[in-house]
Amino acid sequence: MPYFDAASAAPLHPVARQALLAALDEGWADPARLYREGRRARLLLDAAREAAADAVGCRPDELVFSSSGTTAVHAGIAGALSGRRRVGRHLALSAVEHSSVLHAAAAHEAAGGSFTEVPVGRSGAVDPAAYAGALRPDTALACLQSANHEVGTEQPVEEVAALCAEAGVPLLVDAAQSLGWGPVAGRWSLLTASAHKWGGPAGVGLLAVRKGVRFAPQGPAGERESGRAPGFENLPAIVAAAASLRAVRDEAAAEAVRLRALVGRIRSVAAERVGDVEVVGDPERRLPHLVTFSCLYVDGETLLHELDRHGFSVSSGSSCTSSTLEPSHVLKAMGVLSEGNVRVSLPLGTAEADVDRFLEVLPGVVAEVRERLGAPVSAPPSPAPAASLVVDALGRRCPIPVIELAKVIGEVPVGATVTVLADDEAARLDIPAWCEMREQEYVGEEPADRGSAYVVRRLS
Repeated sequence: MPYFDAASAAPLHPVARQALLAALDEGWADPARLYREGRRARLLLDAAREAAADAVGCRPDELVFSSSGTTAVHAGIAGALSGRRRVGRHLALSAVEHSSVLHAAAAHEAAGGSFTEVPVGRSGAVDPAAYAGALRPDTALACLQSANHEVGTEQPVEEVAALCAEAGVPLLVDAAQSLGWGPVAGRWSLLTASAHKWGGPAGVGLLAVRKGVRFAPQGPAGERESGRAPGFENLPAIVAAAASLRAVRDEAAAEAVRLRALVGRIRSVAAERVGDVEVVGDPERRLPHLVTFSCLYVDGETLLHELDRHGFSVSSGSSCTSSTLEPSHVLKAMGVLSEGNVRVSLPLGTAEADVDRFLEVLPGVVAEVRERLGAPVSAPPSPAPAASLVVDALGRRCPIPVIELAKVIGEVPVGATVTVLADDEAARLDIPAWCEMREQEYVGEEPADRGSAYVVRRLS
């Protein structure tokens, strides 16, 4: 069964498995002890730290291992903010950061601090000048991911890091999605990553803090990992994480070329064969293994279930697959179509034949889901001399409000409007996205007794 969700968790690399099993036999003792078993464990821990630091591009004494990437993010943000509390309590971050960064920002605000979200363009990337504009005299820390976890867009980290350095603000880079492909360029100050994203075992995170960065670890003082990651080190998992990081880096150059070509095929063929598809994210400045597209008039949850039934494991940022019933904050910040969203992220070694079969199955699956939902399958009828219409889609989830809009747009004359009443948060993104795809005018959102009224003017 093809697994196409490496951005969530990559399959365990063979080198990681070998290193893990070996370290279970050799690295079970306390590396802080002086007897021979402890010394052996210490040698393994030191070797893993040196290998990981070499991959990150920092000194071994600047890097610590944590229990997860999220823990590393939270510890890094809290420690940097505390270390620079005399400067101020303002945090800058992009609007498309991982939820771990957003949760840390919310906790900081609840404790009396403040933060500014820097908007992104339709490709998902920040404008370095806009990011620099969010830096203030009281900014204690800036955060920017190296590449986005949902759409694959690479961020201009090097440019933003230079601007942050000029302003005297340390930059924390969440490199979870990109570290397996190569080091992060630029004058970053802190960096975090997570081993299960590159084929290491789950439960190992990295936190690198450059020398000279003011940093005050939060919480009860710990004796291990420079006091920045409390608790007994999971040495076998750490050894496996470092070994697999080195292994995937050795394969990265060749695999990047191969997977980029496969992703390029998905980007073009999905749009051609499926129709009414918006491929999101930067087409060039992107991770080599990840592509995200949204299918108009499709329920994302049903689509993922159908693809799973055909043997393909993919992910989605659609609100229809979320327990919050809200569209992905990434898609929302980009202003792109969220309904029927599919993220394909290919693990190392993905067979070309599996991608070909996916592209053979996808059009039929999407067509079947659209048919179930009663989506329009032909051009709208000729315009009739009818007045403007109101479509009541209250209480109905994505993509039904957009489908109902598409069904009636041809019933109003050119220049007239259709007002869609909807209380699904996704409608705020998907109706304007539909207008752009169909070359109709999105007039705007108006208040309503329930939900919102979205007004669309027919142009053609």
